[in-house]
Amino acid sequence: MDIKNKKIALVHDFLVDFGGAEKVLEVLSEMFPEAPIYTLLYDREKMRGKFADKEIHASFLQKFPKFLRRRKKWLLPFLPVAPEIFDLREFDLVISSSGAWSKGIVTRLNTIHISYLHSPMRFVWDANEEYLCQIQNSKFKIQKFFTRIMLNYIRIWDKAAADRPDHLIANSKYTQERIRKYYGRDSEIIYPPVTINNQETRNNNQTNSNNQNSNSKHFLIVSRLSPYKKIDMVVEAFNKLSLPLVVIGEGQQEKYLRKIASGNVEILGWKSDEDVEKYYQNARAFVFAGVDDFGMAPVEAMAHGIPVLAIRKGGILEIVEEGKTGEFFDASTPEVIADGVRRFVENEANYNGREMKSRAEKFNGSCFKDAFFKYIDKI
Repeated sequence: MDIKNKKIALVHDFLVDFGGAEKVLEVLSEMFPEAPIYTLLYDREKMRGKFADKEIHASFLQKFPKFLRRRKKWLLPFLPVAPEIFDLREFDLVISSSGAWSKGIVTRLNTIHISYLHSPMRFVWDANEEYLCQIQNSKFKIQKFFTRIMLNYIRIWDKAAADRPDHLIANSKYTQERIRKYYGRDSEIIYPPVTINNQETRNNNQTNSNNQNSNSKHFLIVSRLSPYKKIDMVVEAFNKLSLPLVVIGEGQQEKYLRKIASGNVEILGWKSDEDVEKYYQNARAFVFAGVDDFGMAPVEAMAHGIPVLAIRKGGILEIVEEGKTGEFFDASTPEVIADGVRRFVENEANYNGREMKSRAEKFNGSCFKDAFFKYIDKI
């Protein structure tokens, strides 16, 4: 379709913290600067100035008390309804950025709806039992019973919601396969945009091991601190290894991670982009233990010439080339992760920063924009 003179809107699940999905939305907003953003919840304080210059429309959930808005699990019965009542009648093209809810918007017949799917809804599909295990220790049996009923209802809603977009885009082959399995739909693959720093932040003619200070450098994690990221397993592994580990990010596990971390592990919480850049520049390797649909932070690490140590599952298999840009381990347990770190140290001399940076360039923002505009032309 010709998008000139067309009214365009963007829809996103939540604007309550800034992670990989929000980085994708940020680039989409650059591509369509006049497009308003519709979202279920918007926390201006937590977003720290991101999208402050954009026209943002939050759902009726925004009127709920603050203590409720910051506990999304308590809002579960209302979440399927929230995207359905957005008034999008005036728009010719709507692009939803969805990891759960925003693909469920209802548009008029002549409106084109493209949904960029970060993931099928994890907690009702492949992570359903893991989610239920989190409430197994509850003393309220009635809670367990109603949770199962609620998840079953949301699974049905999610399948119906996935049928609503006219076109689906997956952020990786791994996500594409999950979309086909759970939703029974085909999708196009467009890898998410990763910010590539064009400055030579590391000497790419040298390997990490050639750096005289490599043994004093830290291993690094930059991530949302969510249970499925398995950061607690990495912390336990490094507690035993006694190697320096820096963890940057915020989320529900932050207090727990601080509690279990030994002196060689720093849990820093949120850091500005400028501070994160410094930690990338001084990292020895990046650790990625959760099974994820893509993994933008590992690409950012490779863009700095940093090898990635990752679980051999999920979208990371489309990013890391074993022995060239990183190492894999086969399970997210402290023992297996620790063994993976030891193997990395043995092979550290084989890594070349320039090769890692070249690999990362394939996922830069320009590639994303070009592919997205071409896809719109195609449809």
